[in-house]
Amino acid sequence: MTNLLKKNDQTGRSMVEMLGVLAIIGVLSVGGIAGYSKAMTKFKITKTFDQVSMTVANIRTLYSGQRSYSGLKTANAFNMGVVPAEMEGSSAGSLVNAFQGSVTIGTGAFNSNTAGAFYISYGGLGREACVSILTADWGSGSSSGFIGITVGSGTSGITTASVPTVSANSPTAGNAVYGNLNLPVSPSDAATSCNCTNEQCVITWYYL
Repeated sequence: MTNLLKKNDQTGRSMVEMLGVLAIIGVLSVGGIAGYSKAMTKFKITKTFDQVSMTVANIRTLYSGQRSYSGLKTANAFNMGVVPAEMEGSSAGSLVNAFQGSVTIGTGAFNSNTAGAFYISYGGLGREACVSILTADWGSGSSSGFIGITVGSGTSGITTASVPTVSANSPTAGNAVYGNLNLPVSPSDAATSCNCTNEQCVITWYYL
């Protein structure tokens, strides 16, 4: 009888220990998932920096001998070789970013040139990504060609109809010719601007 009681007591302790182990595994799993998600977001942000920088450089190089960016648009950007291969979407003429939002590319007016500037627009960006991207240094000085940035809500890049226009080669807000934010964008302005509907932001870069 004594031996039976001892055996049951040992079994009880083993169950408690097992539940403790399972609880620890659960906590570690949740922490691991959170850490993985954070790391993936950072990776996608870095990928966005690389994609935009490469696309801008390719577009400016391709059009260096032209007087405007006429003809530049999402539908032919991939065939023109100005975007990385990884950005090709599932349907013909579509582009997708690292966050699986759509990408649009097109032209905007600058001075009297109706296609004197171009834009690259990324949709489907979360708040963390939005703030990190807005506060990055996207170019300083006339050599970079960077002239502005806008923020909106949605999973798709902007359309041509959404592109703001300017009529003079002079800043209209801070030192941003295009866009709704002064440059460089401060962390506080970025945090306010990235309060997007359903945590889905659209960021659009403008270049000459």
